[in-house]
Amino acid sequence: MWVRMDLQLRGKRAVVTGSTAGIGLAIAIDLAREGATVVVNGRTQGRVDAALTRIRGEVREARVEGVAADLGSAGGAQAVAARASDTDILVNNVGIFESVPFEQIDDASWLRLFETNVLSGVRLSRHYFPRMLQQGWGRILFISSESALQIPSEMIHYGVTKTAQLALARGLAELTAGTHVTVNSVLAGPTRSEGVGTFVEGLARQQRKDAGQVEREFFRHMRPSSLLQRFAEPAVRSPRRRTEPRCASMGAWCARSSRDYRALAIRHPTRHDGCRRRAPGHGCPIAQRCATAGCRDLGQAGGA
Repeated sequence: MWVRMDLQLRGKRAVVTGSTAGIGLAIAIDLAREGATVVVNGRTQGRVDAALTRIRGEVREARVEGVAADLGSAGGAQAVAARASDTDILVNNVGIFESVPFEQIDDASWLRLFETNVLSGVRLSRHYFPRMLQQGWGRILFISSESALQIPSEMIHYGVTKTAQLALARGLAELTAGTHVTVNSVLAGPTRSEGVGTFVEGLARQQRKDAGQVEREFFRHMRPSSLLQRFAEPAVRSPRRRTEPRCASMGAWCARSSRDYRALAIRHPTRHDGCRRRAPGHGCPIAQRCATAGCRDLGQAGGA
């Protein structure tokens, strides 16, 4: 049976970047379901409007706003900050990837991925972080990836940007000691986002294979240590049925209003790693699976 958790986010305001599809949209829906006012972001007004409609359809009386801005530029970050000058929760989810042999990745590609995946979080955190410290409460989440630790050889530049997110989150967390502001990273495993789905379908057409076969071959050869041996689904939680823990649920859990954890990196359970260290009273939403493949605590800098 489904057990509803109250994350005590009613009345809070959340900005979720890259939230018109995939993990970002699922996080936005979870936060709206918890009673937060959610600011949705996407690159075009049409996609933002579609996401707002989807959230209102999933969550009765959802309080949602939208801002169309491309966070791959400083101007895009300024547009988001201008539309939502203050927030209690910042979810740095926006990200792009591409599969390119290392020797073919030019400077323009490195800069494009770094601008979107890293500098978007730098710019928005630089705006919101001091305000959170001043108001005495705040949550910043970086939706990183297992690729931050298991650098994919087929897209090294993407892995580098995900590792940079962990460093950024850890550095910010060091500045929160003695406060009720926290900074966390979620290391999502391979997830069937909109971009990944398009990528797999494109490969299937090129190779004249079924998309399911391409997916199986990808995990067999490129991600052999995956427990799931398939892409995780960024599915929306349903109060009428039980679902496995999702990256989106972990994101909402990290934004909760209760106990503070700083610099806690939660790794999506798709690899047989186990926990390196488990803190007492951890409260992890996947604790029942922690003994074999759960969250990896990469260290905490304080906590209430």
